[in-house]
Amino acid sequence: MRKILVVGAGQAGLQLALGLQSRGYEVTVMSQRTPDEIRHGRVTSTQVMFDRALQHERDAGLHCWEDKAPVIEGLGVSVAAADPATGTAPDFPARAVDWLGSLRGFAQSVDQRVKMAGWMELFAARGGQLVIHGAAVSDLDFFAGRYDLVLVAAGKGELVSMFARDGARSPYDRPQRALSVAYVHGLLPRTDAPDVEAVRCNLVPGVGELFVIPCLTVSGRCDILFWEGLPGGPLDVFQGVNDPGEHLSLVLELMERHVPWEYARAVRVELTDGQSTLAGRYAPTVRHPVGWLPGGGAALGVADVVVANDPVTGQGSNSASKCAACYLEAIVERGDLPFDEAWMRRTFDRYWAQALHVTRWTNTMLAPPPAHVRTLLGAGMRHQPVADRIANGFDDPADFEDFFYEPEAAERYLASVAGGAAPE
Repeated sequence: MRKILVVGAGQAGLQLALGLQSRGYEVTVMSQRTPDEIRHGRVTSTQVMFDRALQHERDAGLHCWEDKAPVIEGLGVSVAAADPATGTAPDFPARAVDWLGSLRGFAQSVDQRVKMAGWMELFAARGGQLVIHGAAVSDLDFFAGRYDLVLVAAGKGELVSMFARDGARSPYDRPQRALSVAYVHGLLPRTDAPDVEAVRCNLVPGVGELFVIPCLTVSGRCDILFWEGLPGGPLDVFQGVNDPGEHLSLVLELMERHVPWEYARAVRVELTDGQSTLAGRYAPTVRHPVGWLPGGGAALGVADVVVANDPVTGQGSNSASKCAACYLEAIVERGDLPFDEAWMRRTFDRYWAQALHVTRWTNTMLAPPPAHVRTLLGAGMRHQPVADRIANGFDDPADFEDFFYEPEAAERYLASVAGGAAPE
């Protein structure tokens, strides 16, 4: 029986560990925290998983909360009207763009405190070895000779330094957004579509973005209010704010000023619990997939250890799920052959064939949108197929290659829509 060590108990690490376990591998998972510590700790992320990523969980029998989490059927985009003189949105702006696209397959969001705690307990109940220990490079050096494969799925801390930055694939060397999260109860439905659960993406030119995500948390159904602010701008005010109530007050103040149509829904909200706020920032980075240990052993980086995109396109948990599914398939196909460096690089390349589309799209959305992208977003108000296609690109980012990046391709696509022959 082949022995595999998975370091990190997030979406990718646990999905991969559980998948390997079900196929007869002897798997050890190292986590810094116990399931109870995760469940009762601070929120760690935003997350909304679209149909393709959810299908990987279904295929593995891990869709444990599908009947409890909100069923997200749509994705809406609003763009605040910009001041022609400055190119930025004024205080108390109106909407220049507002549409709701329909998802072909529903999406869902489950608080990672709920999911990861539950999956860890499931892994242990099935006989997996769960080690509660913060792993350092020296620990992996000790363990490397005792396992056939070491997978590093912990995207923060010392272990990430094992994996060198890939400058050719990493155009940014500093954070592009300041991030702020609050999980709340009491958000009212949108009056324009009160019966549709939808992710709402609000773009405020020159300022940042607000995402509103229906979610299942430790206390039941909730909504996530997620600000992404340009560093140094009016949304970059959360550093040093440690009081959850003060954090929420700032979130709401910024909503009232920059997205009043969303603030109108939030007049009665309250935090879901005392650990339901989060703030931070990080530079989006692609890293080389093989990390070398002092004793000469190698480890393979997983998910955001090797491809860490900004969450502006909501792809983090989706990419983690897809990476886990891709690596699982490659490991099983390898049979009894060694997991050598060449195999590790091929396995990452197999994942990168998917991840490159996410990285290109995310990096595009971090920059000011060019004219043809603004035109595409505006066309979603006039043509439902455009709204639907952009919405479903969150599920399949590769589709953006055909119409989103080049002005000529966007023009051809919009012409086909106007002519009644829009491609799917």
